Amino acid sequence: MEKPAYILEFEKPLRELSRRLDELRQQSLETNVDLTAQIAGIEKDIAAAQREIYSNLTPWQKVQIARHPKRPYALDYLGLIFEGFEELHGDRQFKDDQALIGGTAFLDGEAVVVIAQQKGRDTKEKIARNFGMPQPEGYRKALRLARMAEKFGLPLITFIDTPGAYPGIGAEERHVSEAIAVNLRELAMLKTPSISIVIGEGGSGGALGIGVTDRVLIFENSYYSVISPEGCAAILWKDAAAASTAAEALQLNADTLAKLGVVDEVIPEPFGGAHNEPKQAAEGLRTALRKHLSDLRALDADKLLESRYERFRNLGMFTEAGTSRR
Repeated sequence: MEKPAYILEFEKPLRELSRRLDELRQQSLETNVDLTAQIAGIEKDIAAAQREIYSNLTPWQKVQIARHPKRPYALDYLGLIFEGFEELHGDRQFKDDQALIGGTAFLDGEAVVVIAQQKGRDTKEKIARNFGMPQPEGYRKALRLARMAEKFGLPLITFIDTPGAYPGIGAEERHVSEAIAVNLRELAMLKTPSISIVIGEGGSGGALGIGVTDRVLIFENSYYSVISPEGCAAILWKDAAAASTAAEALQLNADTLAKLGVVDEVIPEPFGGAHNEPKQAAEGLRTALRKHLSDLRALDADKLLESRYERFRNLGMFTEAGTSRR
């Protein structure tokens, strides 16, 4: 038996219209009555409802789409965009972290190194991947692969999709904050072109640990923030239920981030989210990667480092009452 489609709360009007459409089609088949006009009317209503819903999404609704269980994950994009992905394991110190994967691959015939945060689909995989929350050894593996990319002069591409680094006791004992901090420093000095893409959730230092790159791209319905909406709500409103209010206040959505200069490009998604047309979403990403890699390859190492330094130094600049501040 096929599982019912996962429906978000704000998508329920579409489900009802779709149900009525299916009933009309079935009725037409069973009774041999021409219901073309009624079916066309419902299809028109569905198209109008889709435009109304998806053209006016709130920040919290976009967060829900970013967390959609059918949304393409890093391995999905690796299969759709890259060829010959060869996964490399372990941090050479403790163990292999399955929440953060990486290895070599080919993009349009050119060798690259890929680092990606990976979530799971079913319960078993979610546990194995630790729900996409890397531990210290994951960030140390990422650094090992980044240094390998630099050694062989290969571009580095990272996929960000995590609610945050794992905050458990074991991670603290193995110095997760230190592992992330080292990555921030070393990625900032990496002498090879680098691009990161926020494909779903971009939560806190867990995301930034692989996100200090020359270009930061983001999918239209992804988010990138210093804290999750629930975490922010729990701190400021003392109630995680105020997550929708926190999402609005955090200004964590793609378009706002582009205006603030936090991301360099917003990649459009198919109507309703990348999970509706993964291949179309992947093609949009491939086009963006080609463009930015071409631009970055034209820079020598010194110019690359200078440009990256200026990019991150200028983050957080804003103007108030005619005064520029950090």
